[in-house]
Amino acid sequence: MPNEIKEIAAASLIPKEAPAVVQKGQRSITIGLPKEKSSEERRVVLTPEAVGLLTNNGLEVVVETGAGKASKFSDQDYSDAGAKVVYSPEEALQAQVVLKVDAPDLGEIEKMTPGSCLISALQIGRQNREFIEALNAKKITAIAFEYLEDKVGGMPVVRAMSEIAGSTVMLIAAEYLSSVNDGKGLIMGGVTGVPPTQVVIIGAGTVAEYAARTALGLGANIKVFDNHIYKLRRLKQLLGQQIYTSTIDNLTLTQALAEADVVIGALRAEKGRNKIVVNEEMVANMMHGSIIIDVGIDQGGCIETARMTTHQDPTFMVHDVIHYCVPNIASRVSRTASYSLSNIFTPIILQMADLGGAEEMIFNYRWFLRGVYTYRGSLTNAYLARKFDLTHKELQLLLAARY
Repeated sequence: MPNEIKEIAAASLIPKEAPAVVQKGQRSITIGLPKEKSSEERRVVLTPEAVGLLTNNGLEVVVETGAGKASKFSDQDYSDAGAKVVYSPEEALQAQVVLKVDAPDLGEIEKMTPGSCLISALQIGRQNREFIEALNAKKITAIAFEYLEDKVGGMPVVRAMSEIAGSTVMLIAAEYLSSVNDGKGLIMGGVTGVPPTQVVIIGAGTVAEYAARTALGLGANIKVFDNHIYKLRRLKQLLGQQIYTSTIDNLTLTQALAEADVVIGALRAEKGRNKIVVNEEMVANMMHGSIIIDVGIDQGGCIETARMTTHQDPTFMVHDVIHYCVPNIASRVSRTASYSLSNIFTPIILQMADLGGAEEMIFNYRWFLRGVYTYRGSLTNAYLARKFDLTHKELQLLLAARY
């Protein structure tokens, strides 16, 4: 008997596995990070540091091999952060929440799990009716970067990418003004005894702000056009100096374009597609060798002669004016852009895990709801419905019926 007592006492001292602590409302969510198929897209939504934070909070992250390679993040970086690195796109696309930069193609949608959540760019200028129908057939809840809002009504992804595009766009203009690229042979800004280059910026939002900062820093003269006086006033305050500003009227704008070396189309559509404010006749009156960069080309652009181009073939000529119309300018600086995207989406994914999934986020947060364009087999965006001749249902009514 004494020996039995000793054995029982000894056994009670052996460490036992502690039960896992489960927080109320929280459940494990699988996040998929597939490699971008398009050679045009070099960004990735989550950095290894962000993946480490998510996995430490109990989420499973599945990363397709090579997903971060273009942004100089290795598979080893993701593996060390706790991600599961897989060697087929199917495994990443079958996650409960799929994070992509570029919108998936029909083949990728087919590989996704029915009823899952997709968070990616929409890039409406590239999409067609079949894309929406494929999402609805799989009953996928799709959320567009471009429509996503934050708690104060701002558009965080649009703002972040616009900052990057605005800072980059003047450097692109400087490249194509160079004689090496058959431009006018001008230095951006000019030098002593030589007049500065003339830059026209159409729009007074975030892209315009950062493009204007860069242009002024390089010594260029700028003229900014927008039909919202409050935006023009705010831009002058942000820049801290007097600049030429004007509302958009054909006569004044035509005169400014005729003298411009660089034209930046920085208008963002408020509802659906952008309006054309620079027609072909205005472009024909511009100086030969000038450059047009339409940053909003993914929404149709604001310049009649603009059409979407690629990083491999970024420019074309119309009336001897160079046109640069690449939709994803931020992809030129993919590492910076990836960190910026990761900073936005990491806290959103953590909130999603706390609530229990994407649908709970939609139901609880109006700012997140704004990004939804398909929900459980229904198109919920009225503009897309008109564009592709499809029926749509109000998301609020669908949620009310479900809950």
